[in-house]
Amino acid sequence: MLATFKTLFAGANARAEDRVRDVYALELIDQKIRETDAQVRAAKSTLASLIQRKRSEQKLLDMLQTRIATLTERAQEALTDDREDMAREAASAIAEMENEAALRRDTIDRLERQTTRLRRSVEKGHRRVIDLKQGALTARAVRREQNIQSGLHTTLQGASAADQAQDLINRVMGKDDPLEQAEIIADINAGLDHSGLEDRMAEAGFGPATKVTANDILSRLKE
Repeated sequence: MLATFKTLFAGANARAEDRVRDVYALELIDQKIRETDAQVRAAKSTLASLIQRKRSEQKLLDMLQTRIATLTERAQEALTDDREDMAREAASAIAEMENEAALRRDTIDRLERQTTRLRRSVEKGHRRVIDLKQGALTARAVRREQNIQSGLHTTLQGASAADQAQDLINRVMGKDDPLEQAEIIADINAGLDHSGLEDRMAEAGFGPATKVTANDILSRLKE
């Protein structure tokens, strides 16, 4: 029983989370884009630091190589002048500088590899941010269309102004004509009390006319 409740609770939480994601999808997209953009900026800063360090190491290496070259010339001159003591001292200094130069070359190579990898990551992240921003614009356009469609659907399903107007038109057009209805009622009443019978018989030529006609008027005018 407890396991069942745990499963139901987990399912309810998952559905609630999905609903929150659906409602705040655009806000979540913007937040994730900001986070990704911040990561890319941090990677750019790190890349800049690596490049600066590499340049600094390269300058130090160039200075060492210049000193090594100069000190080598001096050591050769000392040997030419039979000053082996000074040449040996120079040789010791050159050995230390060459060892230092080797270490700096290794550092530069390592920094170069790190810089290359990080530069690729930055370029990939930069393109990713651009794609995400474009996707966010598309998502906003889709959401606007969905809202419009939803509003239109709700309007069509509900009692919109157009529906109300059409309903009123139908009600008016569907009502019976009161004048025609009165005439029909009058005919019905005439049939019931036989008041129309004399008129019909007079029109058929049986007995004197019950109503003055146009012919009666013309005859009277001719007299």
